[in-house]
Amino acid sequence: MATNTTVTKAVIAAAGFGTRFLPQTKAMPKEMLPLVDKPIIQYVVEQLVEAGIKDIIIVSNYSKRAIEDHFDAPNQDLVANLLAGGPKKQPYLDQINEIANLANFAFVRQKGPYGSATPIMNAAHLIGDEPFIYTYADDLITAAPNRFSQMISLYEQLGGSIFPCIEIESEAEFERYGVVAGETVSDDVLKMTKLVEKPGKAAAPSNFASVGGYLLTPDVLSYLDGARATLPDDQEFYLTTYVLEPMIQAGKEFFGCKIKDSRYYDTGDKLEYLKTVFDFALDREDVGPALKDFLRKKLQ
Repeated sequence: MATNTTVTKAVIAAAGFGTRFLPQTKAMPKEMLPLVDKPIIQYVVEQLVEAGIKDIIIVSNYSKRAIEDHFDAPNQDLVANLLAGGPKKQPYLDQINEIANLANFAFVRQKGPYGSATPIMNAAHLIGDEPFIYTYADDLITAAPNRFSQMISLYEQLGGSIFPCIEIESEAEFERYGVVAGETVSDDVLKMTKLVEKPGKAAAPSNFASVGGYLLTPDVLSYLDGARATLPDDQEFYLTTYVLEPMIQAGKEFFGCKIKDSRYYDTGDKLEYLKTVFDFALDREDVGPALKDFLRKKLQ
């Protein structure tokens, strides 16, 4: 079922403490860890904007002021310093001015139980009766068109919520990801009947691994309210377990969709973060060739 509703809003979950990166994240949000000279969260924001998203709600906590400052207008002391540097510093001034104008940003402090459903609950008053993208600040997927553009295109064609997926390529990945079960719509799309968490290869219903957030229809908000009302105070509020799975079982349409020509990066893990830094650096014309030469000599 096609839809004419335009997707223009996104929620980014950015309230985690980044404990795997301590002590670095004691004073700096993990979302601000750099990939060469740009923080991880900026890549996510730029992909959203490229896909047509206009309003971005970042749900964070008391320790994430650096994220708000990053997407705000530049500090006037910094502007004065760059202006004093003359034409050679103008590109830097242009870059930092562009960041604040990427989208309409709203910042919300997370309140409520720990878990992946809470950021949506906190942003619900800004979402309204519209479909929206919900994503995480430390999950990156490179693709062409980018993953959010592909998700929006699929939503416009299919009319239901979208689980972005990558194709599982190794046996170990069946133990790492949630795997989509469902009826085949096409080679790259399943109409979901459930999500099986880390099933192992023998029990896996498909090779569709769920990664990198969701595109959700607004009816998720009513299910969210119902789930929260019955959640014990000491229970973690997981989105898939308490909200999305009940929606699927109630007959709401969800589609697991492989993101074409994609590569998934989990920057919340130390080793995977380092791999991501090297991949992004090697792809750049300004530092890639020299870095490649360095690594070649280092590894001889």
